[in-house]
Amino acid sequence: MDYAIYTQFFVAMLAIVNPFGLLPVFIGLTSDQSLVERRRTAMMASFASAVILWVVLLLGESLLDFFSISVSSFQVAGGVLLSFTALSMLQGKLGETRRTTEEGREAAHMNSVTLVPLALPLIAGPAAITTVIVFTQAHHTVMDKGALGIAIALLGLVTWGVFLCAPMLARWLGTTGINLITRVMGLIMMALAVEFMAKGLKGLFPALAG
Repeated sequence: MDYAIYTQFFVAMLAIVNPFGLLPVFIGLTSDQSLVERRRTAMMASFASAVILWVVLLLGESLLDFFSISVSSFQVAGGVLLSFTALSMLQGKLGETRRTTEEGREAAHMNSVTLVPLALPLIAGPAAITTVIVFTQAHHTVMDKGALGIAIALLGLVTWGVFLCAPMLARWLGTTGINLITRVMGLIMMALAVEFMAKGLKGLFPALAG
């Protein structure tokens, strides 16, 4: 087993999901909930997002085959998507690729925010889904998928823990601290985007590989 690959996947997913960057959003969406309700929302949103990513892990390859999309093409497209999200994060923003202004207004009037918009698209957003599919394409054995599934479970636990401590962490980190973490995560995501695009372009145009 190549543990370095699984560690890279976990770090990449942690950077993409960026639960610390979601703290203000989580607090805002659960501001009218009691402590018990907020804890339940944190648990259910984290679990639901993990389930979504597990489904993508199992069915991602089939979806690409169904639409006759090559791995290289998806890597380039995924790299472009990640780069847009990363640019937004480098500016300390949540990113319109994860939630539009209209979706934010709609969420403010929803009774339950557990599945939408918390689990999808804020946690298990397009960038996270793309990353899961790309890694699955390169590491598609049963053992690989099992390890990637464990990494997704760990990501869900980390997200749950961050959300449980949301008020305390938000006060401790402050706006500056959250923005700093978001920018660092954005830098990691940008590097990952470049890596995806480079591999995809080499696959589409073998001459680029020398």
